[in-house]
Amino acid sequence: MTEYRPIRTAFDLRTLVAPAGLDLTIIVPVYNEEESVGRLVDELFPILDAMTCSFEILVVNDGSRDHSIDVLRSAAAGRNELRVIEFRRNYGQTAALMAGFDNARGDVIVTLDGDLQNDPADIPIIVAKLHEGFDVVSGWRADRKDHALTRKLPSHFANLLISKISGVKLQDYGCTLKAYRRSIMADVRLYGEMHRLIPIYASWMGAKVIEIPVRHRARKFGKSKYGLGRIVKVVLDLTVVKFLETYLVKPIHLFGGVGLAAILLSFVTLGLAVSNKLLAGVSLILTPLPLLSAMLFLMGCTSILMGLLAEMVTRTYFEAQDLKPYLIRERINFRPPA
Repeated sequence: MTEYRPIRTAFDLRTLVAPAGLDLTIIVPVYNEEESVGRLVDELFPILDAMTCSFEILVVNDGSRDHSIDVLRSAAAGRNELRVIEFRRNYGQTAALMAGFDNARGDVIVTLDGDLQNDPADIPIIVAKLHEGFDVVSGWRADRKDHALTRKLPSHFANLLISKISGVKLQDYGCTLKAYRRSIMADVRLYGEMHRLIPIYASWMGAKVIEIPVRHRARKFGKSKYGLGRIVKVVLDLTVVKFLETYLVKPIHLFGGVGLAAILLSFVTLGLAVSNKLLAGVSLILTPLPLLSAMLFLMGCTSILMGLLAEMVTRTYFEAQDLKPYLIRERINFRPPA
């Protein structure tokens, strides 16, 4: 069984962040969590009140169709530290986290899920770990309370794949409970389903990343928004991230390599077809297999390359115009600048 260190609720966050401004921002993305989000807020405030730092809780309601916003509006009326962003529709967890990062005022940012599976009591532990010289502290659900076949096993293989390709060795990329120095997130832009890959971005920018065990609780309310289909999205997003890191400034190395490989393969295929014709007397028009093989290969290459180009165009579209991949309907407890 995993051992956990005692929670240091009196940890002085001011020893690791600048004294000016807000010290700590908690970002919580929420989607259809009306039964959980109120209880989560009730758990968060005693823990954060005990920490000797100023804080804010920034909840991003990702277009929930239940009464999550009503619960949040009621809770925000009693505590000004609770700030709420409501999206016009559901944009996904990545966009919700990006909205949180864009609006966070703290020098240290902590993210966690709104479904009560992350334990808020672990927040002081991961924040304290930053004090040891790290820039990103990632939670590892060592004793994960999820279904073994549909959640834990696919996640295990996905984590191995991501670690192998990215070179950043983490055992649990999917754990939302993480702590970041705000300076690390200043230039990070997230699209698609890339929120779980933030430690990779940070590591590539020279950040010190560490993973520590955190508690994980069984879901009591609602149902999980994740399924096996999420693995496909993770693999595709990882492909994009690896492409941007390796080939963004030299795309010809990738596109040219694939092109040359395709040309070489076409000569090999043509050679085999001619050999069959000359040696075995097989007519080139009697079998559709060579043509089918060539068509499928070219279609696959074209689809992948078009996808990568589309990612580059999308990023240029958003960042050149300083657009956000989300729309906000309402802000609660936001104050205009003095």
